[in-house]
Amino acid sequence: MAKKEVRILKGKAIASLLNAMEAFNSPRDEGRSTSILLHLQHSFEMLLKATLVHLGEDVFDDQLGRSIGFESCVKKASQHPKVKLSASDAGTLRAIDAMRDDEQHWYNQVSEQLLYLHARAGITLIDDLLHLVFQERLASYLPHRVLPVSAEAPRDVALILDEEYAEIARLLQPGRRAGYEARARIRTLLAMEAHFEAETRVSQRDVGRVERGIKKGESRETVFPKLHDLSTSIDGEGITLKLRFTKSLDAPPVRYAADEAVPAAAIREVDLHRKYHRSKADLAKALDLSTARSAALRAHLGIDNDPACLHEFTFGSQIHPRYSDKAFALMKEAVRSLDIDAIWKAHRSRRNGKTYECTAAGCKADRPADSDL
Repeated sequence: MAKKEVRILKGKAIASLLNAMEAFNSPRDEGRSTSILLHLQHSFEMLLKATLVHLGEDVFDDQLGRSIGFESCVKKASQHPKVKLSASDAGTLRAIDAMRDDEQHWYNQVSEQLLYLHARAGITLIDDLLHLVFQERLASYLPHRVLPVSAEAPRDVALILDEEYAEIARLLQPGRRAGYEARARIRTLLAMEAHFEAETRVSQRDVGRVERGIKKGESRETVFPKLHDLSTSIDGEGITLKLRFTKSLDAPPVRYAADEAVPAAAIREVDLHRKYHRSKADLAKALDLSTARSAALRAHLGIDNDPACLHEFTFGSQIHPRYSDKAFALMKEAVRSLDIDAIWKAHRSRRNGKTYECTAAGCKADRPADSDL
């Protein structure tokens, strides 16, 4: 049954990719960007699910009884040892998904060069996945006469972003009455921050802050600090052209919102409830551990001391700790590689005057606990 499911999912992935390519090369402009982004995102979701099923991974949510969504597919593919989707490739997928999300549920405006870069990078990644997992090449699904996407030669992404930023500033000039178009372009640049930030959802408040920053004459690097790191790697030409998004090697460190020197326009609101959405009980259930063993594993890994893993929400006098997907991923890997029973015993035995060092082979006494004091 799994082989048949893989064949169906992969067939849907290729069909959606062909639809995206047809839309890209279409002479019709009406609805073109929408079709490209919808079909390209669907192609990736189907291919990632085909990949995961082929590798024996479960792609269904036990609680909902439905297949997992796009972001969960990206996370699973990034964590799987045989796929190891890189951070840059995961960022490309999330940026395409974020632009698709705006296009499907509201509206944005993606310039031709930005659309080309993401479509071309998407095709490169699909070819890479087909070859890595199925030992196939995308070219085998295309007639020799067909180029995946036809366009002018790709240009440096930094120049494209500068031109886009300048165009937004021009549209926002007094008397232009083109604010709706400027905000549509702003939404696209905010969506592109998904190249570096997993939890990217464009809000009206983010758009408003960016618009105010641009009207004040602030630079692109100030308003969109993450995009200053974005670069592209291009190899080959014609049907063999490979394009990938990368992080610029000479880019300065990104400043964070905690830095008071960062203008408000550079700060993206993050839905903490969306990022930290697992309770202690949820973690234990998802890992198929008792709450006590789950607590011992959290202590062993230092999960509760990592702000990227734990956030405490305060409601009146009550404090509710919640955990992120990063916490779950670290604990899931530990369940696979460590002896959980040994960790649990070591956790309990600390009160008896010993500490323990735990590996895949088990735990052994290290030194008296009071030597840590």
